[in-house]
Amino acid sequence: MTKVSKKQNTRKRIINAASQGFRSNGYAGIGVDGIAKEAGVTSGAFYAHLGSKDGAFEAALSLGLDEVIAAIPEFQLQHGKQWIVAFSDYYLGQAHRDNLSCGCAMTTLSPEVVRTKPELHAIYEEKMVEINRLITQGLEGTSNEERLSRGWSVLGILIGGLTMARAVASNKTADQIAVSIKNAAVAAAGKIKGQKEQNR
Repeated sequence: MTKVSKKQNTRKRIINAASQGFRSNGYAGIGVDGIAKEAGVTSGAFYAHLGSKDGAFEAALSLGLDEVIAAIPEFQLQHGKQWIVAFSDYYLGQAHRDNLSCGCAMTTLSPEVVRTKPELHAIYEEKMVEINRLITQGLEGTSNEERLSRGWSVLGILIGGLTMARAVASNKTADQIAVSIKNAAVAAAGKIKGQKEQNR
């Protein structure tokens, strides 16, 4: 392994550890030493790669939202007109509900972004707009504005619904929430385009 690739791998490990730490514990719930320990590096190495805890959060936020940006076209490709149903099933399913550290950054990190600096708000907005754009490519509608509006509705329903499902004490109530939220998300999306229609 070359020196450059070793450095890149170390940086990737630190960002992954930061991403999982912030998703599980929130920004205030984990510090530099904890992230460094999870990544298997020294605190000095952490600072050399990311500069600060804020730098780690920025990298973790970008990584998490980029995961969603990569995932949506895959769901659209694999599930066609049923992709919103499949995505909602995954998003609200128990496996995803129970996995905070590897769960979707839209749900776990959005509340943290609210309390951060304006630069992070701008990064968050840019990536969420891209996520909504990808969602709207799979929706039918009379205008782009209508599709964008329905895309935001789908995102808000799923993010809020997952938050509630994670917050309740019993799996029974969480499952009830998940079913209701899935139905609401599918209804908000409306008709879905087939793959050929999306590629026109």
